[in-house]
Amino acid sequence: MTSVPHHYDTAPLAHTDVLVLDYLAALWGAAEDLGPDLRDELMTTVADYIAMRRSSPVDPLENPQHILHRLGPPEGLAAAARRGRMPVHLRRPVVATPAAPAAQPSGSLEYAGIALLTAGSVVLPVICPLAGLLLVSGSPRWSPAQKTAAWVLATTPALLAFVMMVGAVAFAGGGGGEALVLGYLAMVAGAVIAGLSLLPGLTARRQY
Repeated sequence: MTSVPHHYDTAPLAHTDVLVLDYLAALWGAAEDLGPDLRDELMTTVADYIAMRRSSPVDPLENPQHILHRLGPPEGLAAAARRGRMPVHLRRPVVATPAAPAAQPSGSLEYAGIALLTAGSVVLPVICPLAGLLLVSGSPRWSPAQKTAAWVLATTPALLAFVMMVGAVAFAGGGGGEALVLGYLAMVAGAVIAGLSLLPGLTARRQY
């Protein structure tokens, strides 16, 4: 009997599996007239196919007789390779891939954070946006970059408005009503923009 080169005895093909080894030996002999590269490709493809069919997580075939029956006679595989194409049934079994995790629904705290940044800022321009930012910061829904951007958008106008109102009161001697209104509008606008920037994250996939 013609022996199969040692490099085709690859795990998980066991040396004691006589059926598989005899089949590969017969295939090696049937493909004797093929070129060296094509012969090696055929042997490697068949050996890999047998190994994958035996360990496939989708439809494993532990009995080598079933695998060899699907392959067909060695002469048929050699003839197909001789015609310049690899048999269709030698395609590797499809390996199941884990499905992408579905988008998780947002919790009530995340919606509350958005609400405090938007509608809450109209009622309490400083307290509500700060509470909303704290809720947003504790949620895994948004990335660190998104959270940082929300803090910058909400706090920067608030700090500028505070400085503007203090300066207006100091220099106007108790007046400065227009500055107070502008400061209020700036704080509200910054918080609302921050809340709107976080809205897309409510429907995006949760980050772990």
